[in-house]
Amino acid sequence: MAGMAECMRPQRLWFEDLGLGLDTGRLVPENWEAEMGARARAALKALEALEAGAVANGTERRRVGHYWLRDPRLAPEEAIRRAIEGANRDVRTFAAAVREGKITARGKKFSHLLCIGIGGSVLGTQLFHGALAPVGAPLTPHFLDNTDPEGMVNVLAAIGTDLDRTLIAVASKSGSTPEPNNALRVVESFLERQGLALAERAVAITCAGSTLDRRAEEEGWLARFPLWEWVGGRNSSLSAVGLLPAALMGIDTEGLLRGAAAADRLGRGWEANPALRLALAWHYAGEGRGKRAMVILPYRDSLRAFSPYLQQIVMESLGKRLDRDGNAVHQGLTVYGNRGSTDQHSYVQQLRDGLDNFFVNFIEVLWSRADGLNAATAAAAAHLEGFFLGTRAALEEAGRPTLTVTLREVTPFSLGMLMALYERAVGIYGEFINVNAYDQPGVEAGKRAADQFLALKAEAEGFLARVGKRPGEASAEAVAEALGKPEAVESLHKWLEFLRCHS
Repeated sequence: MAGMAECMRPQRLWFEDLGLGLDTGRLVPENWEAEMGARARAALKALEALEAGAVANGTERRRVGHYWLRDPRLAPEEAIRRAIEGANRDVRTFAAAVREGKITARGKKFSHLLCIGIGGSVLGTQLFHGALAPVGAPLTPHFLDNTDPEGMVNVLAAIGTDLDRTLIAVASKSGSTPEPNNALRVVESFLERQGLALAERAVAITCAGSTLDRRAEEEGWLARFPLWEWVGGRNSSLSAVGLLPAALMGIDTEGLLRGAAAADRLGRGWEANPALRLALAWHYAGEGRGKRAMVILPYRDSLRAFSPYLQQIVMESLGKRLDRDGNAVHQGLTVYGNRGSTDQHSYVQQLRDGLDNFFVNFIEVLWSRADGLNAATAAAAAHLEGFFLGTRAALEEAGRPTLTVTLREVTPFSLGMLMALYERAVGIYGEFINVNAYDQPGVEAGKRAADQFLALKAEAEGFLARVGKRPGEASAEAVAEALGKPEAVESLHKWLEFLRCHS
């Protein structure tokens, strides 16, 4: 491959034209092809079928086409290709009009961006903001990514009287997810207090025909951008979910897509395939059972949001009770992490001397514009690189496994490349362990359980209203008996405790 040079050890790769490197350290043995070659080729074949449009999500009977987002030519149908290209154009056109003041709220130019979402609908956007948003971005971003009212009120208080200059982007694939719906209701209450209308400053990113899509259309929101059923939430950052906020912040979205497409191209080959090598390293580190956690240590502040972003990509994809054959396997790969060198002063102590139940995935960045600003910043950059090299050496001396991904610098292209590299590695690793990396039955089960407990709360409130008692005047046992739900005593105790504080 042009621009690719492979160093002495086969575990080390460097792609000069891309500014990307991978060193799997001593995790992948030199004879890995003899042990894993057949499974590796089968994994690459499975991803080839996926990109060609094979049904991958057995739970929902849908295809998984996030790879098409960065190269629409891969789409199995012309209509899908046109839809992706059209959405990308619409994102760029709308964002440019907002930045230039051509789209306003009653003549007031937008200066703030409020992103409402949960999980994959916002994690990628937070990564883009931290890594790529320029100083003095056209719109200052804020995030409502939980249903905690205190957090929401604090964010809205920070916006304050600039709420009339705030563009509100609501991302929800189904349009009925409780967390963003709750956040939207809170936002509406603040808008009403200032005499402002939601529709004049809101955009929706959702599937066509969803409750959110219908509402946006009926109320005349500023714009509606599509999500498709074949894009999983955790892989949606390179759709309008992440691209629209990125474009509004002045980030080069086409660069993000080009970088992701470049990593995908590398990930389809056999020789010098970094995604394959990364998946092999994870497999060997955890003995194919996730026996070691993956600690992500990016050595730049700009990548501080990469660890939580990657946590969802990996753990929601690989954490499965059943394999594809229906066998109980309880698979997964635990992910946690924070920045270097910050963690040299916290949990690196345990990594070196404590439990041997992890491997470290360093992310090294060789250069940033700030490095050469003056002698002081140059010295700080040298110390940061020294801390990375020293920590890696200290862990290796203690027999602790590590691997390193290297970027020349953090740019839209390199960040898109980094995201796509790990996405593809997750898909390959899922094939290694025979789990479906594209469904999430555990997440759906959690949502159903939450709905059941909210229904229980409503039943308890109804009973108390009928008998004329306040929450503190009835025991959980009595309410459970009255509702005919003796198994719910413990949950009712917690609900009554909650209701007492809110009565």
